Amino acid sequence: MGVTTLLVVVIVLAIAFDYINGFHDAANSIATIVSTKVLTPFMAVLWAALFNFVAYFVFTDHKVANTIAKTVIEQFITLEVIFAGLVAAISWNLFTWYYGIPSSSSHTLIGGFAGSGMAYAVFQCINPIEAINLSATLKIVSFIIFAPLMGMIISIIITLIIINICKKARPAVAERWFKILQLVSSAGLSFAHGGNDAQKVMGIIATALIAQGVIGTFEEMPEWVPLACYAAIAAGTMSGGWKIVKTMGTKITKVTPLEGVSAETAGAITLGITEHFGIPVSTTHTITGSIIGVGVVKRVSAVRWGVTISLLWAWILTIPVSAILGGLTLAVIHYIL
Repeated sequence: MGVTTLLVVVIVLAIAFDYINGFHDAANSIATIVSTKVLTPFMAVLWAALFNFVAYFVFTDHKVANTIAKTVIEQFITLEVIFAGLVAAISWNLFTWYYGIPSSSSHTLIGGFAGSGMAYAVFQCINPIEAINLSATLKIVSFIIFAPLMGMIISIIITLIIINICKKARPAVAERWFKILQLVSSAGLSFAHGGNDAQKVMGIIATALIAQGVIGTFEEMPEWVPLACYAAIAAGTMSGGWKIVKTMGTKITKVTPLEGVSAETAGAITLGITEHFGIPVSTTHTITGSIIGVGVVKRVSAVRWGVTISLLWAWILTIPVSAILGGLTLAVIHYIL
């Protein structure tokens, strides 16, 4: 396979991953709005996809994409490394989607890319740790804990504020208003999701273009790259992710419209803060933490902790499993070619 052909394959795979990311993570944006019956599943995915794409016009600094691009040190990046990382990320994403496990597409991509980069270093008889930008990687890994914790704390605060403001309101009137507000909060979460997650694939494509000398620096990334990535993630969201919707919307805790507004708003705020600082966080982790937060406000036992612990294991395993898959895929390519 020629270099030009492989570059095209890598770009197509990256956009395909963004599409898969969309339907894998659709549950993040629509789970609560579907479980509270504010929108039908079909209308919910259209609503989420619209705001996924609207983010293209607002998030123009591409800080998250830049962080992803720097995960692996430049001298260890080849098209084969990027290809292997994408194959690993797509494989793990499809596996977790099939079994309805809300794992992180972001961490899958990071793990696959890092694992293939480390394998490349091994084949060059270099310490694999030297292939990784430890500063960027540790920042990403730390937010496996911090992102859901931020989401949980913010959702608890928002829920308590809303409860105190609305304590004298008639329940029927309040519920009607919260169903309307949930349209806004869901749009905000979808907007933040698009802004954060589409950038991760942008970083991978930009890295491939730099590796082949098509562009000199990340700042020279052509405009078609973000446009294609935002369009792909929006199209993926429209395809839905119904197995994961069930886990997110009903299995962690029962969510009311008030709690849906709190969880989605907390998720959107958390994603907005992390995007501002260029930190690639998991939308899945963030909204899960937010949903747990609204459950805790009711009572600790309202959260199904058995389900939550299972999700936690999926979070912990995603990066190392993806890294192993990335390394194995590169090994296969190395020995075949």
